[in-house]
Amino acid sequence: MAKKDPTDLSVEEKLKTLYQLQTTLSGIDEKRALRGELPLEVQDLEDEIAGLMTRVEKIQNEIAEFQDAVVMKKGEIEKAKASVERYKVQLDEVKNNREYDTLTKEIEFQELEIELCNKKIREAQVRMEERNHDMEQTKALIEDRRVALNEKKEELDEIMDETRTEEEKLKERARELEVKIEPRLLASFKRIRKNARNGLGIVYVQRDACGGCFNKIPPQRQLDIKMHKKIIVCEYCGRIMIDPELAGVKIEAPTDDKPKRKRSIRRKKDEDDDVMEA
Repeated sequence: MAKKDPTDLSVEEKLKTLYQLQTTLSGIDEKRALRGELPLEVQDLEDEIAGLMTRVEKIQNEIAEFQDAVVMKKGEIEKAKASVERYKVQLDEVKNNREYDTLTKEIEFQELEIELCNKKIREAQVRMEERNHDMEQTKALIEDRRVALNEKKEELDEIMDETRTEEEKLKERARELEVKIEPRLLASFKRIRKNARNGLGIVYVQRDACGGCFNKIPPQRQLDIKMHKKIIVCEYCGRIMIDPELAGVKIEAPTDDKPKRKRSIRRKKDEDDDVMEA
């Protein structure tokens, strides 16, 4: 049997198929709603852990730089000490005061260099201690976030396991319905649904109002909707509208129960007056 072209469907068939698709997609939305904010919370925790790992790596690089600086300063200290020893030996061989003063100043300069290098080493060691402390705190935070992440993942997986089968069936049903709808109408429906807060792209008329935004619909427009001659959208919210009967929804007719008139009961005094007049 040849597959029916979606463009050959009547407006009534298009609306009916579209409403069935909406019902199916709403079912998928309900399944996803059961997960709540868990997927976002899992993603946030994963992003946070990735950021903390980057921070640990940065701290480790800074500590390595401080360690290299300490090694370099220690090397400079050894060179300065060697120079001091050499200058002290030369002091014993000076021939005049000028050479003595020059060597003495060199020794003082090298000793100052040694003190400065030792100061830099102490500062670097303090910074390394601080960064090591920061790294330990960051690692503890990572461990805490990983525990929370595992709990959230287990909770999400449990919900996913409960709803996966039903959700897959609904997705398959949605795919089957989508191929029956012409691409242009389907694209419009998806755009409307995406912009709608409750995910409803097609709604039926409820109590003379749009089932999406609940604005009143004029009688003539309601009649056009019931005729199924063309696709009609709400002039307020832009949703596609369908009459309840085509949507398979039974609307109870409003009961016009008028309150019963109460019998007028004459006051006893009035009755007595009538008797007296008689």
